[in-house]
Order: sequence, then C-alpha cells, then structure tokens
Amino acid sequence: MFADPRIAELINRRAFLRRSSYSVGSAALASLLTRDLEASDRWNGVLGGELHVPPKAKRVIHLCMAGGPSHLETLDHKPTLAKLGGQPMPESFTKGQQLAQLQGKKLNCLAPQYEFKPYGKCGRMMSSALPHIGSIADEIAVINSMHTEQINHDPAHTFMNTGSIIPGRPSMGSWLLYGLGAETDELPGYVVMTSSGGGQDQPIASRQWHSGFLPSKFQGVQFNSKGDPVHYVNNPAGVTRDDQRELLDAINRMNGMLGKRQNDPEIATRIAQYEMAFKMQASVPGLMDVSDEPAHVLESYGAKPGDGSFASNCLLARRLAERGVRFIQLYHRGWDHHGGVKRGIEVVSGHVDQATAALVKDLKERGMLDDTLVIWGGEFGRTPMAQGSGRDHHIQAFSLWMAGAGIKGGTTYGSTDELGYAVADNGVSVHDLHATMLQQLGIDHERLTYKFQGLDFKLTGVEKARVVKELLG
Repeated sequence: MFADPRIAELINRRAFLRRSSYSVGSAALASLLTRDLEASDRWNGVLGGELHVPPKAKRVIHLCMAGGPSHLETLDHKPTLAKLGGQPMPESFTKGQQLAQLQGKKLNCLAPQYEFKPYGKCGRMMSSALPHIGSIADEIAVINSMHTEQINHDPAHTFMNTGSIIPGRPSMGSWLLYGLGAETDELPGYVVMTSSGGGQDQPIASRQWHSGFLPSKFQGVQFNSKGDPVHYVNNPAGVTRDDQRELLDAINRMNGMLGKRQNDPEIATRIAQYEMAFKMQASVPGLMDVSDEPAHVLESYGAKPGDGSFASNCLLARRLAERGVRFIQLYHRGWDHHGGVKRGIEVVSGHVDQATAALVKDLKERGMLDDTLVIWGGEFGRTPMAQGSGRDHHIQAFSLWMAGAGIKGGTTYGSTDELGYAVADNGVSVHDLHATMLQQLGIDHERLTYKFQGLDFKLTGVEKARVVKELLG
C-alpha cells in the first residue's frame, strides 16, 4: 500500500487511461488551435492533397430542381408517347410496378406537352420549354437513363444527397469537404441556397446538407436568399471589430480549457466555427456587393440581387465559386406537377432556364468551367401516364445533365423505352452519379471512407457503383 493515497490514484489503471485520453485529446486540440491562429488556416482534407486520380474539377455547383422535373417535358424526346396521348397505357409496362398516387387507377398516356427541337451543333432534341438551356446543348452531357430507389420527395432527396435511404448519413458536399478540404477560410466550404416558384413547393429539410456521422464542421451552411445571407453578419451598434475579437478570444480560451478535459472533436469544431463566423463578417458583405458586376452580366442572368430568386442565387453561386467554396447547392422548389404540368413547366422554366444557361456561359467566359462541375436535375422523374392534367412521381427513369470539368459536352447517354417509362439501356444509378462526380474531383469512390460504428462507410454505399466513363472527355 502507498502511504499517500494520491500516489495510488495517480497510478491507478483507470486514472491512467483517463489521463492518457485527455492528453491525446489535448494534443490534438492544441494542434488544431495552432493551425486556427495561422492566417492560411484551412482544413486540407483527409486525403491531404494526395488524390487518387488526376482531378478535372476543383468544385461542384449542384442545381437541384426540387419536386421531380418531368423528363418528358424537358430532356427525353418521346414521339411515340405523343402519338398515344389519351390512349390506355399498355399494361405490360406497369403491371406489378410501384406507383405513387396512380396505384390501382385507370392509366392513360399523356402526350408530351411541349415540342422538342434540335439544339446546338450536336443536334440534341430538347424541349422548347427550355430554350436557354438548349443554347448550351454543346456544353452539356444529358443522361436520359437515371433511376432511383425512393418514390416520395423527402426520402428521394435524402438518397440523392447521401446515397442512402437512411436519414443521418453525410451529404455529398460533406464528403467532399472531408476528403478534399476547403480552398478558403473566409467562407464555408459548403453553401446552400433555396428559391421557389412554378409549382407546389415541397419543403427541403436541412438534413439534406447535414454532415451525418462526420464531424459537424463538414456540414453545409444555408445562406438566406433575401436580406443578410447569414444572421447577425453585422455587429450591434456600439460593438467594434476589436471588441468582437476580444470576446471571441475569451470564448475560445474557455473552450480550450474544456478541450483539455474532454477528448471531443466537436470542441475543436466549435472553436473553428466561431473563427469562421468572425471572418465571414468581413467576407460576406463583399460577396453580396455586386456593384462590380457589369450590367450585361446581371441582364444575362435576369438577376435582381437581393430578390431571393434562382437567378440571383446563380450569380451568387459563381461569386462563391470564385472565392473558393468547394460545394454549392442551389435548390429551386417548383417542379412538383401532379396537375397542370404544361402551365407549371412554363412558369418554372421562366424562373430557372435563363439563369442556368447564363451560369454555364459565365463560368466558361471566365475560364472556370474547365474546373467546375455543374450538375442539373431533380430527385426523380414523372410518369408517362396522366394524373389529370399532370404526372405522378416516377423512379424508373428520369433525366439529368452535367457540364464542365472534363464532361464530354454535346453527348447523350442512355435511353428509355418508347414511352419514357423505364430505362432501356445504359442505366445510371444515383451511386453511379456520385462515383462519376468523385472521379472528376480526383477521388476513387471506393477509397474515400469513414469508420463509424465499426464499419467503413462511403458515399456510394455497399452496392457496386461505376464511373460513367462514356461521359468523360
């Protein structure tokens, strides 16, 4: 026995393990804090710049058409369906198939509501409802053979964003930040903005850009489309920047003291986020000040800065990309057309068509399209069968396009049957899309993993995913 009980406590096995864990945590926290104080501080990614393949892209802009755009009124030309409009849908297509709201009802074909025309030198047939996107036909690669697993909006968005039907998994933007790190320490590496107009506005939950089981510093940050992009970006009256710095230093010292007692990575995240917020008070006003944008650029987007529109968000997306934001996601809610699909497509295309094309052209003119991957599409498609004057949810087939960053423009990949009901050849899953996106960013999707609950998780899940090499130049 030891005469002094404190000695026994000091060498007690349980105390040894506890103190050892604190020491390891403190060392890690000290490393993070030291890096946070450096002017060039940023997370360099778990890959540390050692990419698996030569990268084509530095960043991604995901234009998410929330609600499920009808491929039959946008990108997938189906003249046979036009001839069968109003006639019964052949039972051979739908027997035993999962439908959303049309299950068990009489099914009649609904002809495409818009004429399709050839666009670009490639002569791709596209809907006349999207003439501006038609003008960039030679820049985009259309996939007409997408398919998914979830037939309702929220789980379908979850699957598109995370590669899993289980909520709580990391979003694709979070995976990119985890793997590649950020190019800026003045703004979040992952930014989300939303807009609406053109149809029923399905809600978009913030879990769609959550970091899941990854550390929370990798989750997306939603910017407001109207007013200040983030709350409290300006100091209250009477509070100077020096005052703010002094307060922040005091808070960080207290968090650092807590970090010495607990091995919790969220403490380091909290410190880093306070620092980020402080820097954003200087960087965000510059981001929002578009006075340096020529009038012709604003006109090309159809943007009226501050109005919360998709057009203004597209302009901000380009400005965010210029400032080093890694993953930018723009949701436009308005594509859910169970009824009135013709009028609905007309209205929603008025919100997104011009600005989408302007973004791609603007990126190209600035030399940024070469290393910016643009993805445009929704969470699923719509049925060839009528739901009154609209179309029901559909998971068997939908369309999506990609541009920039080594994507082979002017190409069309995959096809559906003559009615646009199911994939006929070269099907592309959501996991395949994710694998292709990661490939262009220099990442082998099989090798970007994170251990959680004893398992090595990855964005593309456990099923076999493939890079769609036919889309790559």
